[in-house]
Amino acid sequence: MTIRVRRNKAHKIRTVLISKTMPASRLKGTFLATVLILESLVVLAYGIDYLVFRYRVASNRQPFGSVTVQSYYAVGQKNGKTEYLFDPPQPQTCVRALFPHAGYAPCWYLNRHPEQRTDI
Repeated sequence: MTIRVRRNKAHKIRTVLISKTMPASRLKGTFLATVLILESLVVLAYGIDYLVFRYRVASNRQPFGSVTVQSYYAVGQKNGKTEYLFDPPQPQTCVRALFPHAGYAPCWYLNRHPEQRTDI
């Protein structure tokens, strides 16, 4: 935003605010910088989470947990209906971390999603 001072015929000072729009190239650069910063923060969070997980595994500090999960299959039939086949609830191994590691889902995710649907 730019401020310009002008004088009219009566020699009175009048201020005029002139707003300038951001050029497209500067807006694009700002957007790319924001995306790059967010991406680097996610990579940093994953790296720290992985190091904490590896430390827990190495020092045997309970890196794994268990959550009871209800699994079921949704089988699509020819007439357009869906048949559901339920398995008994089973404990599923999970990791006590923010992100998945070692092929296991995080425990916080399995606690929020205790039903596992498989579409066939």
